[in-house]
Amino acid sequence: MDAVLQALADPSRRTVLGILREHPATAGELAAALPIARPGVSRHLRVLREAGLVDVHQDAQRRIYTLRPEALVDLDDWLNDYRALWQNRLDALHTEIARGKKARK
Repeated sequence: MDAVLQALADPSRRTVLGILREHPATAGELAAALPIARPGVSRHLRVLREAGLVDVHQDAQRRIYTLRPEALVDLDDWLNDYRALWQNRLDALHTEIARGKKARK
């Protein structure tokens, strides 16, 4: 999970993942969407591959990148406890707001 978190820490890599969430893309398509040089994009793609967040396959002369959402399962499981904590707190806040509105009437 540490490799996934480190990969997600960079905004350019999150942009790449956002694009790949919508559709597979070539390195060139991904490079066009980022304000960095192509070697930098290649480094980001390597980090994402090593973290297990993207797959790459060769199609003639092109490399096609796809998202591997299953790599986010451990992170999602870890975040689930925090989601529950915040949901309980937000529910309590909603209850207090509703009580305040009733008291003003």
